[in-house]
Formats: sequence, C-alpha cells, structure tokens
Amino acid sequence: MLKQFLSKLPRKSKSDSAGSGQSLSSHGGLQRTSGNVLSSRPTAPKRTSSAVFPSSVVAGIEPLLAFKDVPTTERLNLFISKLSLCCVVFDFTDPNKSTTEKDVKRLTLLELVEFVDSGPPRFTEPAILAMCRMCANNLFRAFPPNYRPNASGVENDDDEPMFDPAWSHLQIVYDLFLKFVVSPSLEAKVAKKYISHSFILRLLDLFDSEDPREKECLKTIVHRIYGKFMVHRPFIRKSMGNIFYRFIFETERHNGIAELLEIFGSVISGFALPLKEEHKIFLCRALIPLHKAKSLGVYFQQLSYCVTQFIEKEPKLASTVIRGLLKYWPITNSQKEVMFLAELEEILEGINMGEFQKVMVPLFWRIGRCINSSHFQVAERALFFWNNDQIVNLIAHNRHVILPILFPALERNAQTHWNHSVVNSTLNVRNIFFRDG
Repeated sequence: MLKQFLSKLPRKSKSDSAGSGQSLSSHGGLQRTSGNVLSSRPTAPKRTSSAVFPSSVVAGIEPLLAFKDVPTTERLNLFISKLSLCCVVFDFTDPNKSTTEKDVKRLTLLELVEFVDSGPPRFTEPAILAMCRMCANNLFRAFPPNYRPNASGVENDDDEPMFDPAWSHLQIVYDLFLKFVVSPSLEAKVAKKYISHSFILRLLDLFDSEDPREKECLKTIVHRIYGKFMVHRPFIRKSMGNIFYRFIFETERHNGIAELLEIFGSVISGFALPLKEEHKIFLCRALIPLHKAKSLGVYFQQLSYCVTQFIEKEPKLASTVIRGLLKYWPITNSQKEVMFLAELEEILEGINMGEFQKVMVPLFWRIGRCINSSHFQVAERALFFWNNDQIVNLIAHNRHVILPILFPALERNAQTHWNHSVVNSTLNVRNIFFRDG
C-alpha cells in the first residue's frame, strides 16, 4: 500500500505539474484524473478549488529523502516535493484506515516544520505556491451541519465542542504555515501573489469551526498575516467586518466571533490618530450592534475590549457608544443587562465631563429602571456604580440633574423591593445623595 501511495508522487522535473492531475476529497483521499486512483471515496467532491490556486510546476525529487541527505542547492526542490506528498488528504473517521500512509505524511509534515524553522534560503515562488496549495488542500473545507450552534444562537453550557478527527495532521499544517508566514525567508512582496485575497477569505471562513484548537491557530496566523502583509490590511478588516454584518443582520450564527474580535482588538490598538472615518463607521455599524445578539455572552469580553480601545483612542466616542448601548438595551434579558451595566461602568471610568453631560439624562433614566429591577443581580449591579469614585464624582457635579431622575427609583426600592441586600444598598446610595447635598 505504501509503495502504491508513493508511486502517485511526481518524480519528473518541470514536465509534471503539481496541480494538473489531482483533486482532493473532503477528508477522504486523493483522486487522480490521469489514470490510477488512490481514494477511499472515489466520488467524493473536491476539497479545494482551482480558482484559489492554478496548476503549477513542482520540481520532482524523492520526497522521503532527509534534507541533510541532499545538497543545499536541492533542498528547496525537496521542500516542494515533500509539500506535494502532503497534499494527499486521508479519511480520519476510520482510525484503522491507511495508518502507514498517515504516519508517513505526519513525519513529512514534521520534517517540513523543522526545515522552515532552521532558517532556509529565501523561498522561491514555486515553493510559496506549493506551500499555499498544500495548506489549501488540507485546511479549506466545508463544515458539516453538526458544527453549527443551535438555531436560537444561545450559548449552551452543556454543548461539547466538536473536535476534528484529523487534528493530528491539521495541527502540524497550521504550525508549519505559521512558521512559514513569520519566517524571514518569506518576502511579503513576493508572497502576496499567493497569500492572496481569495486565500485570506478561505482562511477567515475557517473561523466557523467549532474546534477551539483550530480557532486558536487561526487567530495567531491571521494576526501575523495582518502584521506582515500591509497591502492586505484594508481587505482583512473589510472581510472581518462582512462576517460581523452577516452575523448581526442575517444569521446570528457563527462559531468564531470571539476570536475575530480578539484579532480586531489588537488591530484597533495600532490605529493612527486621528481615527479614519471608516474606523468610526465600523464602530457604529458593527461593534455596537453586536451587543444585540442573543449569544452576546460568548464574546462579550472581547467586544467590550474593542469598544474601550476605540474610546481610549478618541474619548469623544464615549457618548456615541453609550447611546448605542441604550438603543440596544436588553430589557427582557437580565444576564445581558448585567453585562451592559459592567461595560457602562468601564466607559464611565474614563469619560470626560463634556461627553458625560451629553448622555446623563437618558443614561440615568435607564440606571433608575435597573435599580428597580425585580432581578436582584441587575439591581445590585446598578447600585454598585456608587462604589466607583469616578462615577460618584461625575454624579456629584451634576446632582441637580441626576437626583430628580434617580430619587423616585431609590424611594421605591427602599419601600418595596423584596431583596434585603438591594434595600440596604439603596439606602446607602440615598445617604450618599443626602451627604453630598
């Protein structure tokens, strides 16, 4: 079987094309249109599209040779040959199928990782193309329906994440590609032709994987691509924005929103001042509306970080964000109300007086409603604002406006709220108003 597997590899020089005789099935095996077929499912669909990578010339050399056993001048050819070997994709749903071939591929992938890590000579275009084709063949795939969250989009603590059975190979492919991207031997001005817009789009599609290990790898790789390929930065931001827009306004179903926001948080920190109008539009049209999704809890921490990064860059955006939070306030979802209140407190800690005064009337009307909430966690979280010296100072300077809004809510709580802890906190807040008056 191993001989049959190896016999499918290119052994001629430039006359053989790496892409001309083969297509890859989804976790299945290798189909060849030129005659012999090695496949566990001959009728399986292709794994990758020729629209992403055209057929290319790959130098033929015995792929099982070690790098140390060939002259330095031939090592890139051996690199390409080993990448061609690793384009074969196996079926991992049956652990007993093609075990020898799987081991050969795994060892070859590890050799490639070691080679890229060793500081090889500058990667040529054929080498870059071979790497991108190998990654496309192994990584780009459609996820089955059971990878998707339930229709409501609500996080369920009882749901176990799906783990890809092919991870023993996928993990090494991701590691190899990461080392390849960050390698000094890879020149961005040459590689941008192959790590292209279509390649990046397919990479971003993989964030819908339910395997948390895969999303961690993708997060690091996309961040490194963003850092190295400056020419692709606007496209990456736009493509990530499109994922957010589809999630907000169409599906509310995606497994990688938290990871994409984490990448965007680091992107925002690098924005130059003054902020471009496109960045402010992204805040208003994507980040703020992301608060309205039912599954906010899955990515709230990352979203809140992105929003506060924007406000730190440009403090006058604070009032815009607060108005957005009030617009999408989850009046029927107590857990989300607690999250909104936590984010509001973080924003108020850094807001200046001018921006605060723009929104204090609708803001404290909403806080008053929260203080009167029958859900004790919402009421307590609102009353905790008075434990923050910065917020107390803002309120004290605008007492003549805020007290008439809040006083009826405080009195109602003191007289009728069912929770003793909430009543005690209410009395403390009322005493602060009396003391400052």
